[in-house]
Amino acid sequence: MKSSYIKSYKQHKITQSYDGIVIGSGIGGLATAAILAKEGYKILVLERHYTAGGFTHVFKRRGYEWDVGIHYIGEVHRPYTELSCLFRYISDNQLEWAEMGEVYDKIIFGKKVYEYHKGKEAFKKQMKIYFPAPKDQDAIDEYVDLVYKAQKSGRMFFAEKALPKAVSWLTGSRMRKAMLEYSKKTTIEVLRSITDNEELIGVLCGQYGDYGMAPSKSSFIIHAMVAKHFMNGGNFPVGGSSRIAETVSEVIGKGGGLVLTNAEVSEILIENGTATGVEMADGRILKAPMIISNAGVFNTFGKLVPQKWRKKYQLPEKLREVKPSVAHLGLYLGFKHSVEELGLKKANYWIYPDNYDHDTNVKNYLEDPDNNPFPVVYISFPAAKDPDWSNRYPGKATIDIITLAPHEWFTKWEDTRWKKRGEDYDTFKERLTQRLLKKLYEFEPQLEGKLDYYELSTPLSTQHFCNYRKGEIYGIDHSPHRYDQTFLRVHTPIKKLYLTGQDIVSCGIGGALAAGMLTAAAITKKDLSTKIRKAASVEEKMV
Repeated sequence: MKSSYIKSYKQHKITQSYDGIVIGSGIGGLATAAILAKEGYKILVLERHYTAGGFTHVFKRRGYEWDVGIHYIGEVHRPYTELSCLFRYISDNQLEWAEMGEVYDKIIFGKKVYEYHKGKEAFKKQMKIYFPAPKDQDAIDEYVDLVYKAQKSGRMFFAEKALPKAVSWLTGSRMRKAMLEYSKKTTIEVLRSITDNEELIGVLCGQYGDYGMAPSKSSFIIHAMVAKHFMNGGNFPVGGSSRIAETVSEVIGKGGGLVLTNAEVSEILIENGTATGVEMADGRILKAPMIISNAGVFNTFGKLVPQKWRKKYQLPEKLREVKPSVAHLGLYLGFKHSVEELGLKKANYWIYPDNYDHDTNVKNYLEDPDNNPFPVVYISFPAAKDPDWSNRYPGKATIDIITLAPHEWFTKWEDTRWKKRGEDYDTFKERLTQRLLKKLYEFEPQLEGKLDYYELSTPLSTQHFCNYRKGEIYGIDHSPHRYDQTFLRVHTPIKKLYLTGQDIVSCGIGGALAAGMLTAAAITKKDLSTKIRKAASVEEKMV
């Protein structure tokens, strides 16, 4: 299915006015636009890429399809969770989700495998089988309790980000206080306060790739939010992640809005301190009463806001307080065999060296990548996760492999064009590809000799398609210092210019989606969370 409300800017003539413009069609931007559409706003979404969806989009090559950012999502299969209610609301209940089953992640050190089982009690029970010592069992209980408490503490912290400046001045510090007790500590600090078992710590940090920072660098709050998010299992969108943009754009369109691709914004127009429109890359001016940026704070404050206003509001100084998150390699594989023929399962692999110290593994790899193993190799089997896959691509299967790769490794090719970066670039990519394939075949040996197509993306690919300056995948990094930055909020110093997306809440689709609701709530000055939950309750009863 293709949405009739996603069109190309190059081919579509804009003939009407809109109540607001959203820059960027990632899930934060789409969610903001869809929620506002249900409140009576006509919203125009502008996407510089040739396809909508941000990290929820798919790309196709040689008869295959790959999801670039959605590998699994938690909470959406459970009624009345915030994510479940939000997705129902912004898609008119048209999105379907397939559960991954009892085991959603396999954490692997060397040859030793630890399974993450869905459900809090099942998770603890399985961990206690791996770690039967009484003190370890107590630590597992304490860890899970901490994860839930920390995640719950974030509700008021993030709600404060939608408040006007004057209200925030009165209540902000009180609303932020509870979560800051967790966010100011690193993941390793918290875990070492409850156990001295480094093997247990390594296993409990087995999903750190989901937020991109090793335990000594990451804030415990992001670890807790990710761990809680997946504690009840993983899910995959039926029909692939392109269904997200397709269904949400229909809601935007029904409200009189539109999503335009190939629509690059070069500057936000500001008159007398108020955002009044945007200038497109082709020089065209589009006016609107408000502008919402889902382009990330680095792009918004560092590029899109004119220099005069950057200087006036000291935006460069604010940006120096945050750092871009990790960059990555993405290897996309296609096989002319079905999932059943290849024996693929749904659970993700998180493969680590035979060493439970994640920080040391990252350090060694970055210092000498040729003579040290990848610190993490994540393998996802989307064709096995999506029950509709065989209908769309019979007799075929795909696999995604991801690992860390700093942008600095690729800076010498930064001024080259996509697909035309030179022989030395292709040679470097091929060497990395073969290393990743070797790791895949180590755990799925039946795949060797059956590969039909492969393609490796680098940080330059992310930079090119997603417009992140360092090819980062998670926006701003999730260090303790990030959560002290009060400028990371919906309202900006410029009137009628709002922010949304993962830089406001946290990385991943859950954080970006929550930010979409916060931004819409700030604009409408309504308690949309309660309204959305009630709407989901009515839909559940009707079903």
